[in-house]
Amino acid sequence: MDKWLLSKLNSVIKEVDAGLAAYKIPEPAKALADFTDELSNWYVRRGRERYWGPDMTEDKIAAYMTLYTALVTVAKLAAPMIPFMTEEIYQNLVRSVDESAPISIHLCDYPVADEKMIDTTLEYSMEQVLKVVILGRAARNAANIKNRQPIGKMYICAEKALDDEYVSIITEELNVKSAEFTNDASAFLNYNIKPNLKTVGPKYGKLLGGIRGYLQEANGNALKAELDANGKIVVTVGADVAELTAEDLLIETVQGGRYVSLCDNGVTVALDTELSAELIEEGYVREVISKVQTMRKEAGFDVTDHITLYVDGNDKIRAIVDKASAEIKGAVLCDMVVFGATEGYTKEWDINGETVTLAVKK
Repeated sequence: MDKWLLSKLNSVIKEVDAGLAAYKIPEPAKALADFTDELSNWYVRRGRERYWGPDMTEDKIAAYMTLYTALVTVAKLAAPMIPFMTEEIYQNLVRSVDESAPISIHLCDYPVADEKMIDTTLEYSMEQVLKVVILGRAARNAANIKNRQPIGKMYICAEKALDDEYVSIITEELNVKSAEFTNDASAFLNYNIKPNLKTVGPKYGKLLGGIRGYLQEANGNALKAELDANGKIVVTVGADVAELTAEDLLIETVQGGRYVSLCDNGVTVALDTELSAELIEEGYVREVISKVQTMRKEAGFDVTDHITLYVDGNDKIRAIVDKASAEIKGAVLCDMVVFGATEGYTKEWDINGETVTLAVKK
C-alpha cells in the first residue's frame, strides 16, 4: 500500500506539473481531487489498524511517514490553486515541527517527480482491485447482503488475473472467503438483447418484427458471444439478412439463481449468495462485535479500556456468543462474558431479526 501510494503520488506530480506548464487548470485540479479521494477513502481507510497500533513499530512509522509525505506534497502541488488553504496546512504540518523549513509554502520548490518511485504495474493492479471492490459492494447491495455478513465465494472475470496479495485485499474488503479469476463469465450472467428501435428502424424497417422475434428466441449468451467475437450479430429474416452492431442493440444483464453479477469497465464480478449455516453464524458474530464497539464509544470508554460483556434475553445469540467468545473477546478487549444478567451501560439491539440486550462495563 505504501509503495502504491508513493507511486501514485509521483505520477500525479508529473501530471499536475505538465498540466500547469501548459496553462491547463481543470485537468491538474481533477488529478489532485482524484488522488486525494483515493488517499482518504482507500489508503487511509485500509491503514487504520496500522495507525491505531499501541506501539511505535517500524510499520506504524512507515504508515505515518508515507501519509505525511503525501499530505505535504499534495499541499505544495495545490498551492498555486488554493494558496491560503495550502499555506495553513503547510504551517501546521511542516513549520510546526521544522523551523528550518521555508517560512511559507510559496517559497518552497515545486515538487519534482521521482521516476524511480513510479511502478505502473503496481498502479494498474491496484486500479483493478478498486474496480472489483466497487463492483463487489454494488453486487452485495443488489443481493441485499450486509457487508458484515461473510460470503463464501466470488468469481472475477477481468483482462488479467491478479496476484494473491491483491486478491487478499479484495476478499478482506468484500468480506468474502475466497475469490477466483475466470475467463468465462457466461455461467454467472444471462443477457436479454433487444433491437434499438432508433437505429434498427431506419435501417431495416420492414424486418423489425422478424429481428425482434429472432433476438427474443435466441440464447442471449450466445448472441453476446457472437457480438464480442465479430463486432456484429447476423440475423436472417426469411430471404433477408440484417447485420446488427453494438449501437443497434439494447443489452441487459439478467440476474437469476444463486449468483448476483455485475459488470463495468471490462470487469465482471459474481457473488455466490448461498450462505451456509457457518457463514450465517459468523455474520451474527460480526454484528455482535460491531454493536459492542458502538456501545464502547457511546459509554465513553478509551480504546485501551478492558470490559466485561453481558448478554441477556436471547438464547440463540447467547449460544453464538458463547461459541465465538474468544474471537469476540479479542476484538472488543473483553476479559469476561456474563450471560443472563446486565450491568453497566445497557442497550437492546435487533441483530438480524433477533432481539437481545447487551451491556458493557469497564
